[in-house]
Amino acid sequence: VKINENIRGEDIYIIQSVSPPVNDNLMELLLTIDAARRASAKRITAVIPYFGYARQDRKDEGRTAISAKLIANLITSAGVNRVVTIDLHAGQIQGFFDIPLDNLFSVNELIKDMKEKTIGKNLAIVSPDVGGVVRARAFAKRIDASLVIIDKRRERAGESEVMNIIGEVNNKICILLDDIVDSGGTLCSAAKALKDSGAKEIYAYIVHGVLSGNALKKIENSEIKEMILTDSIEASKEIKNSKNIRHISVAPLMGEAIKRINSDSSVSALFE
Repeated sequence: VKINENIRGEDIYIIQSVSPPVNDNLMELLLTIDAARRASAKRITAVIPYFGYARQDRKDEGRTAISAKLIANLITSAGVNRVVTIDLHAGQIQGFFDIPLDNLFSVNELIKDMKEKTIGKNLAIVSPDVGGVVRARAFAKRIDASLVIIDKRRERAGESEVMNIIGEVNNKICILLDDIVDSGGTLCSAAKALKDSGAKEIYAYIVHGVLSGNALKKIENSEIKEMILTDSIEASKEIKNSKNIRHISVAPLMGEAIKRINSDSSVSALFE
């Protein structure tokens, strides 16, 4: 990596998602940070819309790595002064950094789109698992919708998962809400359970569209009428051409955050 102009004493913002190809993008980010530091930049901020490896944030079984902590160490060691990211999978990752980290929320962009595009007022915000209840409750409160939780459990080993719906969905427009869609299995199963319980239409609002493996095919063949993703991860040609996937931009949110950091203004005021 070589920076082709003088950046001595400048306030530098390096924008790079740690998304597929994950390791290539991560190394590119680290090398660019190092190049900027060695070029005597005054302050370096890594703007990482999608923070890859974030889901491994603890040892859930023996002899496993804590990938999120390792990535935090690598980014810090490369020489950044600050990190900006959007909708971290787990809030505690902020504590893995010994430098300031701004965790931006795409809530305003998603709610604006919900109000403009979702037909009807009989809405239910649905958390596809128990872990996403706090996020779903905050959204439901903001748009005056009911809250529904899907409790997923496997009664015995080898048996298929049973989905229990907590809340009323009959004849309602349901909005599945999550921060990441990867294989799409949980989301598609949740949509089927909602439809079987009498939901009128099902939409999915997801922040980070990883969509690995055959996730795209699963979603296109599911009960989800439309999936709305942010552009925190660059979409492949197949995803862009998909009939029921739409993207909304978080660029204005990132731009405003960068402007506020540069002028030493409050970033948290964006979400008050």
